[in-house]
Amino acid sequence: MAHIQVPEGIPGIRSLVMYRPDTGQHLYALAQALLRNESPLSEAERELIATFVSSLNDCHFCAGSHAAAARFLLGKDKELVDQVIADYQTAPVSDKMKALLTIAKHVQQDARTVSEELVADARQHGATDRDIHDTVLIAATFCLFNRYVDGLASLTPTDPAAYEAMGERMGTLGYVMPKPVV
Repeated sequence: MAHIQVPEGIPGIRSLVMYRPDTGQHLYALAQALLRNESPLSEAERELIATFVSSLNDCHFCAGSHAAAARFLLGKDKELVDQVIADYQTAPVSDKMKALLTIAKHVQQDARTVSEELVADARQHGATDRDIHDTVLIAATFCLFNRYVDGLASLTPTDPAAYEAMGERMGTLGYVMPKPVV
């Protein structure tokens, strides 16, 4: 049960943005800009970064919903998401993606530890300034989202199947404000 009165039965951040649509619209616009708008990183890669950071933060709602979106966007390579969560260094992703995930991990733990060496390694593997920027901003933003969802104890489904519809919605519609409950 959430710490505040939010629309009943609406999981995660959706109930929180329905409670405060004036702030929620900006959070959704930020998620849309980061995860769906034009970027050199694919939508699946950006969802993978969001999933990875949410998993490191033990935010089960965000990790579950964004993992479902990444799986939806990856299509036949769905198992890649679980491989990255389990051990991104041995997962079958590019060296560029491993370097970016390392940067994301440092942002999640202590952003001040993102070093010139980490950035140089990412660049050596083909990362652009935009890739590095977007990775840091996605990681930082998801730390905020994760703390928002968990700090207010929003509803977190326990059934993994509940996340499939969320993933498909995010993968097709992107990040649009939910309709108010009447």
